[in-house]
Amino acid sequence: MRLVLQLVARLLVIVALCLGAATVWATIDAYRSVDRATQASAERVSQSLEALYWRELLLRSNRMREQLLPAPDWRTIETMGLIAPGICVQFEPAGAFEKPLCGQSKGIGKAPPRWFAATVQMMLGDHATVERPISARAATAGTVRAIADPDAAIALAWQHILDNIHVALLMALAIALLASLAIAHTLAPAHSIVSALRRMADGEYRTPLPRVRSMELAMIGRAVSDLGDRLALAEEERTVLTRRLLEIRNDERRTLARELHDEFGQNLTAILAFANTIEASAGDKYAAGTEIAQDARMISQATRRIMACLRDTLNRLRHPPAEELGLEASLVDLVDSWRSRTAQPMIQLDLQGDLADISGTVAATAYRVAQECLTNALRHSSAREIVLRIERRTGSENALLVRVEDDGGGDAAKVAQSAGFGLTGVSERVTALGGSLSIARASRGLSVAATIPLAA
Repeated sequence: MRLVLQLVARLLVIVALCLGAATVWATIDAYRSVDRATQASAERVSQSLEALYWRELLLRSNRMREQLLPAPDWRTIETMGLIAPGICVQFEPAGAFEKPLCGQSKGIGKAPPRWFAATVQMMLGDHATVERPISARAATAGTVRAIADPDAAIALAWQHILDNIHVALLMALAIALLASLAIAHTLAPAHSIVSALRRMADGEYRTPLPRVRSMELAMIGRAVSDLGDRLALAEEERTVLTRRLLEIRNDERRTLARELHDEFGQNLTAILAFANTIEASAGDKYAAGTEIAQDARMISQATRRIMACLRDTLNRLRHPPAEELGLEASLVDLVDSWRSRTAQPMIQLDLQGDLADISGTVAATAYRVAQECLTNALRHSSAREIVLRIERRTGSENALLVRVEDDGGGDAAKVAQSAGFGLTGVSERVTALGGSLSIARASRGLSVAATIPLAA
């Protein structure tokens, strides 16, 4: 899962938790607001009735105080205006058949769901009754008793939650959207870092990265750049060492070829001459000359086979013909030599571009690649047709492409994993010149391609 999506998902979870917490807080606050409204209603009504009580007491002093309770005309519209919606007020001591005076509770909110009413009732309990004396100086003046209507209180709490939850929901959506955009913008440089890592995997080690404001991403970018520089330096050192190794190997091959030619070649020639001499003179000097002549003849035949094998070995140890004949002529000679040995498979040579000025190490490497790939295709596959394509690419590429394709089937992955000394050697040669060697699946067989930079 992408990091941006993970962060956005976590942000949404946090927003949902905050929204839930806000809902719980709004519920508790709405429930407590009913208690506050109950207390405020009791305070306002008690203060209003205190003034009414003392006025009546002064105007009707000839009457007993007990006859003033409850205070006359206290159930007025003015008193109802002092009572909060959903709150009921009762004068104590109450008169006969007197009912509580309640504030307007119709239209204060939508009817809440049953589960909400049951949950609030279970979690927060009932509202407390509030009592306030009408006069602190006259204990007999009576008291005001206020209590919340349960149904109206629940409706008020539900309406309060709806009002707050809409605002909270809009804020949560806005925060989630803006935060998601901010996260995506902050992590946008990560794509550049990933692209740089992919280019480094393809061999472009020194890949520049854009400047990043985020400290963490900047540190990652610097680490990637440092890693690319180290890989590039290691690749350059490896290339130098590989070239030096190839030079030493070529020197050893030439030395070995010279030793084989000078020592083994002369000794084999001497053995062949001695065997011929013994074969020619055996019949004249000895009675059993026929057997001696036959043995000498067998020695001559074995010596000739060894000499033929030695010539093949010397041909492989010496410089490839590409350094002497040129790349194009050496490739034509290579294909003709294989055609003369076998009629099947059919070998096609496709030369594209000007190959006349390609010489030196590049030509020798291209020849070795073609020679090894043709040898493998002829020996290890049941191909009916083999195509050797040499293409010179100009322009920005400026490279030589050597491709050998066959129709003999085979598994490219297995061939790449089990590459022998031959393919390993040509791969080292190509890599030393800054090129690349690939083994892939062709339409009906395998395709081995080498790209060699001409600037090497």
